[in-house]
Amino acid sequence: MRGKKSLAVALGALGLAVLGSTELAAQEATAPVVCTAPVAPTGELAPWATPVAMTAAASDAATARARLPVGQAARLTLLQTPEVRYPRRPEKPGGSVSHGGLVRIDVAQAGTYRVALGSAAWVDLVRGGKAAVSINHGHGPDCTGIRKMVDYKLQRGRYSLQVAANGEPAVTVLVARLP
Repeated sequence: MRGKKSLAVALGALGLAVLGSTELAAQEATAPVVCTAPVAPTGELAPWATPVAMTAAASDAATARARLPVGQAARLTLLQTPEVRYPRRPEKPGGSVSHGGLVRIDVAQAGTYRVALGSAAWVDLVRGGKAAVSINHGHGPDCTGIRKMVDYKLQRGRYSLQVAANGEPAVTVLVARLP
């Protein structure tokens, strides 16, 4: 009997040790990354490092002057939310002190596209009054300044990129075609 108790105690201790190391590994995996310097993203996100200055449009009709080419990042100056007339009401429009705006995106080839943002603002891609359905959400690569990424399957055509509920008057944005 004594041998069985010793074996049970040993197995219990081993189980706690494994459980403890698993919990420790999980905690270490979720520890925040400390960035000592900005990191330039690579691949389809590489243009993030060289944004052009652009002012968002207040309405869909005005996006002809606010065109963002696919593959070009922009530091987008936004408007106060009450000034923006979205073609489709955003699911999270933000309040009167938030910022938003519109830019035109021309998609030349059907495929999967990623919208990368430097904030947690709400984004929609709207065409013909309908919002494209997102297929994936995530965070950008550590230390790049990309806070949020949303992927869409898009057809050829013109889209309005709606930025809503941004807490600051500017945000960096990039629309990239994925391989």
